Amino acid sequence: MNTPLAERSWPGLDVSGATILVTGFGVSGYAVADQTMQRGARVVVVDANASEENLEKKRILENLGVDVRLGKEHTQALPADITPDVVVTSPGWRPDQPLLLQAAERGIPVWSEIELARRMQPVDGPAWLAVTGTNGKTTVVTMLEAILNAAGLRACAAGNVGQPLIEAVLHPEPFDVIALELSSFQLHWTEHLMCAASCVLNVSEDHIDWHGSLDEYAAAKGKIHEECAKAVIYNQADERTLRAVEEADVVEGCRAIGITLGSPGLSELGVVDGLLVDRAFVDNRATHAAELCTLEDLAHLGAHGAPPHIVLDALAAAALARSYGVPAQAVRDGLRSYGLGGHRSELVAQQNEIFYIDDSKATNPHAAAASLRSNRPAHGSVVWLAGGLAKGAHFGELVADAAQGLRAVVLIGQDQEELAAALAEHAPDIPVRKVSPLEEGEDCARIMRDAVAYARDIAQPGDAVLLAPACASMDQFRSYAQRGEMFARAVLDCQNDA
Repeated sequence: MNTPLAERSWPGLDVSGATILVTGFGVSGYAVADQTMQRGARVVVVDANASEENLEKKRILENLGVDVRLGKEHTQALPADITPDVVVTSPGWRPDQPLLLQAAERGIPVWSEIELARRMQPVDGPAWLAVTGTNGKTTVVTMLEAILNAAGLRACAAGNVGQPLIEAVLHPEPFDVIALELSSFQLHWTEHLMCAASCVLNVSEDHIDWHGSLDEYAAAKGKIHEECAKAVIYNQADERTLRAVEEADVVEGCRAIGITLGSPGLSELGVVDGLLVDRAFVDNRATHAAELCTLEDLAHLGAHGAPPHIVLDALAAAALARSYGVPAQAVRDGLRSYGLGGHRSELVAQQNEIFYIDDSKATNPHAAAASLRSNRPAHGSVVWLAGGLAKGAHFGELVADAAQGLRAVVLIGQDQEELAAALAEHAPDIPVRKVSPLEEGEDCARIMRDAVAYARDIAQPGDAVLLAPACASMDQFRSYAQRGEMFARAVLDCQNDA
């Protein structure tokens, strides 16, 4: 087939005979290479990281005919020996990466895995119910998956959580519907989503180093609504999410649906007298509402009942499910059975009336603010463990709002000074301890041992020692999960030493 890949008909895109360059050999890059190779494409993968994990994946794929090139030298320019039909890039690769700039200069399309999946999905493939936002998207997507399964649908979570989307849409046992989490990185490289329903939960300062500005970051988030068919969902309390709906180019008849922690108006979901209710997807919504569940049904999702941001996440998941025709009872059953993932306000220990809480997933100021509000004890204060890779974020507002509830702050990570300056300005009376950054070759467990030891020494009965870093983890840890695991291990070690 001689037709250029970008000009071939889709859905059901035929990639046979095409040359595809995959940049990045993470989970999505491996899945793209595997799925397109199986369907007759010539695939070349490049990645700077020649780790043991990547070398093992390289051995597997090279046995199947994929050309995998590891090492920084392969990522600085397009390969000289091939002319790709398309570059499918990892969401971690920034737009100013030299190879991607060179592709743009030569007119070679750059797609995300999401774009490729949309084109390759069969005509009768699963519906997409998609979520993005600075915070909460994983919770919403996994809640949505639980609701869809409770409704008896064959559904899965995919995208930025769960399995790679390209594997889900090409699964040999087709799904009815996919609960899809999308990051701003994935959306940046995606032009065609065509979701059945989509939601922007919130937009606050994050990944400014990648996107260049808050406006560009918000614009990437807003792309999730393009060509949406049934419902675009926004957060009444976040003006940027409403703006994304107003600026979206959707299919005629697509509805704007609001979610609120207050009493809902027409075409909204909200909370009334301890009930989560729907005034959007019901007959006679001018006078009627459907009861979805009670706040008590969500009480297991927090130490003192579900905190407000979790209730809002539940409303978003419910709105997406209801837009797809899921009955109210399935919403209730799915939410009742749902459990939060690890490292999300997880109580890891209680010793001497001090609570040790792992919210390592709070990787930006907005998430940390919610964590500090919901995890402050009724009769105590918070010893806050914070810091890491700031990603261009600012912390003044976060610290000013949290200051009254703080006992002390322990700073970890590469970008301590940004947080230290905010604390000096907005909470000058709060004690601050700094943990020395890692030396080359040093075990990252030392960071958490020192941090927990400092926190234990200053915490008082009734306090919470809270890991809610407000920063990414990749400066000193492999992931937020490893950061949380190191925290839990350090807490256990401190208990054993006591």
